[in-house]
Amino acid sequence: MIIPTISSGTAGPLGVLHLPRLWQKASLAAAGKLHSDYPACGMGYDQMVLDGIGVDKEAFLSFINSKPTYVQTEAWVKANASNLNSEAVSALNAAITGYHHSDDTRKAILSSVGLEDDGSILDAVNLNNLDDWGSFHAQEIA
Repeated sequence: MIIPTISSGTAGPLGVLHLPRLWQKASLAAAGKLHSDYPACGMGYDQMVLDGIGVDKEAFLSFINSKPTYVQTEAWVKANASNLNSEAVSALNAAITGYHHSDDTRKAILSSVGLEDDGSILDAVNLNNLDDWGSFHAQEIA
């Protein structure tokens, strides 16, 4: 099973952060290859993206079942999003980059990758990256 490693801090040509990661996770799930620790489309950043640009979750997942490329996915999003404009994308991206996990979650992630919680890494995007990379290494490399 595959651990997704595209960062939530990555955007495609539409400029929507996390959309490439959502596409990767949902695509892996549709192919039966997503690691069981990861939802195909969860309630965190995944739902934030869909809500932020006005895309129906079930319609999105149904489209993903057709195994589209990322470029095809962005074209579908552009055609189906009810709120895809610069203001909505800016607000969504700010919500993604500004989100912080709880203190307990932050401490657990940092501890699991061997980093001290010195207050230098607070945002969920970077913490999630570290968590993904640690899990990937433990499963695929170690």
